[in-house]
Amino acid sequence: MKIQCIVAEDEPPARELLVSYIERVDTLELKAVFSNALETFNYLQTSNPQLVFLDINMPRMNGMELIRALQVKPKIIITTAYRDYAVEGFELDVLDYLVKPVSFDRFLKSIARYNQYFLQEKITSAGDEAETAFSKAYMYFKVNKELVKIFLKDIFYIESIKDYIKIFTKEKAVVTYQRIGYMEEKLPESRFIRVHKSFIIAKDKISGYSGDIVRLEKIEIPIGRNYKQGFLKAIQ
Repeated sequence: MKIQCIVAEDEPPARELLVSYIERVDTLELKAVFSNALETFNYLQTSNPQLVFLDINMPRMNGMELIRALQVKPKIIITTAYRDYAVEGFELDVLDYLVKPVSFDRFLKSIARYNQYFLQEKITSAGDEAETAFSKAYMYFKVNKELVKIFLKDIFYIESIKDYIKIFTKEKAVVTYQRIGYMEEKLPESRFIRVHKSFIIAKDKISGYSGDIVRLEKIEIPIGRNYKQGFLKAIQ
């Protein structure tokens, strides 16, 4: 998908240069060109470009006034002949600051900065979604004649006791008829790790480790010889 962008620049040579740069980059799509900030402001009330190339010194309304007036801001790259606005621009969370005349390689660096920002946003968004899904995940375990609901986020560790397992949370411990191997298969690998033939632990509950011991707050869990390499790789 192309990055939709607009140009707001009152000087024709500078405007034409930015337009030519945008047309040379396959990942960019020019949606509109304006010669003043007020027209740009009106456009942004009904349209949502991802990237704005914005000049500072324009008639009727300058670029900084435009940025402050926007309730919802696209990513903005300032273009100006003056360096005086750099600090103020970054305080307003602009993506980059280009000093005229803008070279093509400096222009590309700004696009690369946008791409890095967009990638980080996707990673963060995916991480937030995964965190939300995990916080709601649970399993039911048969304890005596009752099915007990346990949220995965609450599990500290699981201990194998022959054909049973003991599941420890901060508030309680429950014993159920189940194999630890089954739990190893069902629990998300990104959240839990088997550190011993008899123990599975929650990664986010680890508070420290040394030698053949991993500590979950005040609880010490042995690290089996056959599991140590996998444990060290997982936490690093």
